[in-house]
Amino acid sequence: MNFSLARRVCAEFLGTCFLVTAVVGSDIMGERLSGGNIALALLANSIATGAALITLILMFGAVSGAHFNPLVTLANASWGGFAGPDVLPYCLAQLAGGIAGTVSSHFMFGLPAITLSRHIRSGPAQFYAEIVATFGLIAVVSACSRLRPAAIPLAAGTYIAGAYWFTSSTSFANPAVTVARCITDTFSGIRPHDVPGFVLAQSVGAAAAFFLLRGLVPAEINAGSGATR
Repeated sequence: MNFSLARRVCAEFLGTCFLVTAVVGSDIMGERLSGGNIALALLANSIATGAALITLILMFGAVSGAHFNPLVTLANASWGGFAGPDVLPYCLAQLAGGIAGTVSSHFMFGLPAITLSRHIRSGPAQFYAEIVATFGLIAVVSACSRLRPAAIPLAAGTYIAGAYWFTSSTSFANPAVTVARCITDTFSGIRPHDVPGFVLAQSVGAAAAFFLLRGLVPAEINAGSGATR
């Protein structure tokens, strides 16, 4: 079924909103219930985020492709599986949805709607971690979209849950989510000053994954489109 651009953009807004709500909301809840145990809070955060991503992709995948990430949208367009003129509306909807998700989480937990983050995330190690995290995400989504599209929800969700633990940056891997997390002064936040570096690293990782997958996966194989965090 072909949906209008307005419906697809609305799905991207809602999906990204609920994804960021899951990221920020589970972080706040995890901090409050973990008694200062950071590992336990991160465990709760990663499980909630991965589970939410799986269900959101299943929910909106047939409508918009369930990208929820500007880099996934650009990757799909580069593969030729997505219309170029739709890229900007998708990206704007994802950015707006992410910000709305942070505000929604704050409202649920009785926090100010917007509080600029003071959480420092900078330096070569964090920059490299975001390259690795985003490379993996785009590779997973791009490969599955061509070879095993039905596996995208589980593959993307479990990858993100795992990448929380094996990257020093806790795997943002998404410019829209990164921007949304600069307005929450919780553990999940990132200083506005550090956002450009993260987005640059994510772009480098996504570009590397795109060029690698273009060589690994035959160009004639194109089973569908993708999704993500």
